[in-house]
Amino acid sequence: MNLEKLLSMQKELDNHIETKHGLLAEDLFEKKVLALLVELGELANETRCFKFWSVKPPSDSAVILEEFVDGVHFILSLGIEAGFDIRDLPIEEPLESLDINAQFLQVYEAAVRFRGSRSLEDYRNLFSGYIQLASVLGFSSGQIEEAYIKKNVVNYERQLKGY
Repeated sequence: MNLEKLLSMQKELDNHIETKHGLLAEDLFEKKVLALLVELGELANETRCFKFWSVKPPSDSAVILEEFVDGVHFILSLGIEAGFDIRDLPIEEPLESLDINAQFLQVYEAAVRFRGSRSLEDYRNLFSGYIQLASVLGFSSGQIEEAYIKKNVVNYERQLKGY
């Protein structure tokens, strides 16, 4: 995955949105953390991994991937908001592979920890935990990058249509 390319695209999208909505001087960190947590919940809902009471199958893989890249948008945006640079982002996947429910919980915990610290170490843990979640979900870095680029276009179109 070309993080430099994705980070550049995210900076442009963030700037577009913040300029359009008069938010350039705002600290959006808290709102972006909450948005990430909501997106993580939406992703879990599409996988249905925690719905032990239901026999309904998970959503189609394409739907799950689109929800996953919504989280990538907010994680990148949080890194930008925190002032991190692409050189700060050599993200390594954790060695330990968790089951899907445990991985979701690990990412939630990492997001909350990063919210409290705003540290580079906690950001890296959040990012790498999310990348590990992609692996658990069966997504490759190429699939993620391609889906991110497509969703980035959709996000711009939504802004142009008054979303």
